[in-house]
Amino acid sequence: MQTKELIDRLEREVERFEELEHHLADPAVSSDPALLKQYSREHTVMQPRVQAIRGYLKLLSDIAEAREIVASEKDAELLEMAREELCANEAELETRRSEIEMLLIPPDPNSGKSVLLEIRAGTGGEEAGLFVGDLMRMYARFCEKQGLHCETIYAQETGIGGFKEVVLGISGPAAYDLLHREGGGHRVQRIPVTESGGRIHTSAVTVAVIPEAEESEIEINDKDLEIDTYRASGAGGQHVNKTDSAIRITHIPTGLVVTCQDERSQLKNKTKAMRILRSRLAEQEAARQHAEASAKKKEQVGSGDRSERIRTYNFPQGRVTDHQIGYTAYNLAGFMEGEALELFESLLQNEREEKIKELA
Repeated sequence: MQTKELIDRLEREVERFEELEHHLADPAVSSDPALLKQYSREHTVMQPRVQAIRGYLKLLSDIAEAREIVASEKDAELLEMAREELCANEAELETRRSEIEMLLIPPDPNSGKSVLLEIRAGTGGEEAGLFVGDLMRMYARFCEKQGLHCETIYAQETGIGGFKEVVLGISGPAAYDLLHREGGGHRVQRIPVTESGGRIHTSAVTVAVIPEAEESEIEINDKDLEIDTYRASGAGGQHVNKTDSAIRITHIPTGLVVTCQDERSQLKNKTKAMRILRSRLAEQEAARQHAEASAKKKEQVGSGDRSERIRTYNFPQGRVTDHQIGYTAYNLAGFMEGEALELFESLLQNEREEKIKELA
């Protein structure tokens, strides 16, 4: 990127940040919760970037000033000091240029959002269901270590302690950034607890990561909803099969169906089901508007077949391999305990580098 173009873009970033600060100080914005949240989220994402950008622009100013002194100064001692300062600043400028270019990557509009993380059993029968539970616990432990809030929105259990499907709600400023690359097929190779002969089996589950939509982002008309109540089934405590607390919501225009039975309260189940429905409708709308987003979602979920994979968990070797970036580590036990930050940050860094190449 040419220097003038780079400086223009940096100055526009600072102008936008100052514009946001002006908006946040506006009483009209303060009285509009949706707008306040939107501006606050953008301000939070931009703040560390603008701090670095201002430092870089100050460095450019210092270099320009030092060059003027070198060109005009007659005093030998002052001239030498200016040359030393100029040399040091130019070296720092070269070091920081790539960092600044990285900051110019257009922010993902979903950055800072909460996510719904859906895990579904694919190929492998009961063993796939058991691994859904293992991944659910891994993500929950990872969130705990990173200060993210993780809650179970929906869980459909199998007969031997596994899950056919799980939906986790994960919130926190870094939730989307850290987890959005988790979508795809996850393959596990291990000896199942159901295997008496000691043979290694290969199973697969799929993960989809959906940015959670705010109520203000997508409008749902009550007359477009068909809401049914029924008695919850499966494990879940004393209330199961005693009260009609489970909720099934059908969005008539699209045919989307969402169920939730995890809470004792019918109202709480409805609230959770609406969160899932709203986010799925927002994702569907994004897919309609952007063919690329639609293709990405298809790539994420796939068919659940073991060949469509982004990651392999090999328990006999204690190995975890991410096929998106060619990452391999032999710390599978720790990884399943939520020690996954190194991989997730590597995925994020890889994404940034690819975007830098696109900018160039």
